[in-house]
Amino acid sequence: MYPLRVLGRPAVPSTPDQNGQRSNPPATSGIALGFERVTKVFPDGTRAVDGVTFQVRSGEMVAIVGPSGCGKSTLLRLASRLTAPSSGEIRIGDGNLGYVFQDPTLLPWRTVQRNVELLAELAGVSAAERTQRAAQAIILTGLSGFERHRPRALSGGMRMRVSLARALTMRPRIFLFDEPFGALDEITRERLNAELLGLFEREGFAGLFVTHSVNEAAYLASRVLVMSPRPDHIVAEIPIPFAYPRAPELRFAAEFASVAGQISASLREKPR
Repeated sequence: MYPLRVLGRPAVPSTPDQNGQRSNPPATSGIALGFERVTKVFPDGTRAVDGVTFQVRSGEMVAIVGPSGCGKSTLLRLASRLTAPSSGEIRIGDGNLGYVFQDPTLLPWRTVQRNVELLAELAGVSAAERTQRAAQAIILTGLSGFERHRPRALSGGMRMRVSLARALTMRPRIFLFDEPFGALDEITRERLNAELLGLFEREGFAGLFVTHSVNEAAYLASRVLVMSPRPDHIVAEIPIPFAYPRAPELRFAAEFASVAGQISASLREKPR
């Protein structure tokens, strides 16, 4: 596996302290994504989301955890406007939006280079520009040397890197992550968690990250939203007290175990 790297000057939304650490974004940061009393009822009458209100600030990573089938992925589809709310308001800030799915959804007949170029190609970006964007994204995601490989020759972790690189070519200011590492083995998952976090810390995009893993949520996010069983609503909002940058060793700290335990306890609470 190759590390994620970031080129150019990082877009950091807050000022590092004297130890070089960046605190979680302050309340005055601009709002990248906002839900206000959002409800989603499907045509068959299923109420997937019920009156959800939350915000994601610019430069903030927010994780969503909850039981299977509670509507977490529906929240991302609403945020990306792949589906419309039945009621309520969704506000999206300036800039492109990137969506990374659990399945990398790569085209098997295209090389890594051509898969990474795909979104820019569909958006009508010139050949020269999309080649340049793809080249930078490939470097950022540690895919250098794999440009001519096809998806079948890559591991699951490497295919997820291609999916992330493809999204990066559109230079999103908001990223939606739908359990992108859920199908990977634990070692690969933790490695990609650390590398994604490094990219987030340096680029400063806003992120909304859906996961079933309490440890993944606590490690990546500055806040964790705990959702109820369907219909989906927020039962707890847990601030994560650890400043960025975060080292992988954080997972072994007693303070980390305490926060993860708080999230787990919220998941076990019976809906009111």
